[in-house]
Amino acid sequence: MEDVIRTEKLTKHYGSVHAVEDVSLQVRKGEIYGFLGLNGAGKTTTIRMLLGMIRPSAGSAFLWGKKVGPGTSDLWEKVGYMVETPSSYPELTVWENLEIMRRLRGIPDKKTVDAVIGKLRLDAYRDIKTEHLSSGNAQRLGLAKALLHNPEILILDEPANGLDPAGIVEIRELFKDLTLHHGVTIFVSSHILGEMSKFVTRIGIIHEGRLVQEINADQLEHLLFKRLMVNARDTEAVRLYLTREGYSVTPSENGNLEITGKDATDHPEHISRILVQAGFPPTLLKVEEEDLESYFLRTIGADE
Repeated sequence: MEDVIRTEKLTKHYGSVHAVEDVSLQVRKGEIYGFLGLNGAGKTTTIRMLLGMIRPSAGSAFLWGKKVGPGTSDLWEKVGYMVETPSSYPELTVWENLEIMRRLRGIPDKKTVDAVIGKLRLDAYRDIKTEHLSSGNAQRLGLAKALLHNPEILILDEPANGLDPAGIVEIRELFKDLTLHHGVTIFVSSHILGEMSKFVTRIGIIHEGRLVQEINADQLEHLLFKRLMVNARDTEAVRLYLTREGYSVTPSENGNLEITGKDATDHPEHISRILVQAGFPPTLLKVEEEDLESYFLRTIGADE
């Protein structure tokens, strides 16, 4: 499948600060690529280099195989983007801001503005000056500007900032529709890890400027840590018994017993049966799986 976004050893130094270091990533056509990292990890700097807003200290970024740099202004006709806090003319209305963007983009169809207002559910704010918008609606306006010209690539920096839970769900469904029905490729950065896991198809984890992992979303389930939590009236007797049976058992801080190993997490009913037969009926038997946030912290070594 075609790589529409690619970087090769992309690097940006600000004096002694290594904001981004040797980042090489690939985003295929029609993917939703989740670029995950803590604040200050290098997400925004990477996006700015992808968009040609800043020059890399070393390495290169490519869109559709064409190197991003001076003289590549034609690329932006097919790219929609939003970086950090979206800007607008505060004394103008939502409609007027989008109409200005339509003219700057050279979009002939005047109905485009009304269509994108409806798509982002900004109808009620059409004639409101943007200085009076909430942070969530200002974010929607930024997304509307990015989508106005029906781009083939969307590059978005923390697009869920300021949105309420309902708004986050709406944007998530919008992204899915854009990729599934319109073939749009989306590169989206965020630190809201749990939300990202619900719609991205591929994940890149950046930490302290370095890309530490790239995985397909369907691989994630096999990488998440699982454990079986067990409790009974006599936990010490259960611990000793299960240890003799060959299981790895560790007391947890909340008084339960933690059992790791695929046999235990895939077949908790076997643990239940042997405990009942041994005279230690469990009062708790629960398989727990870490979420994306826990996995992320474990991956970057910050789980402590």
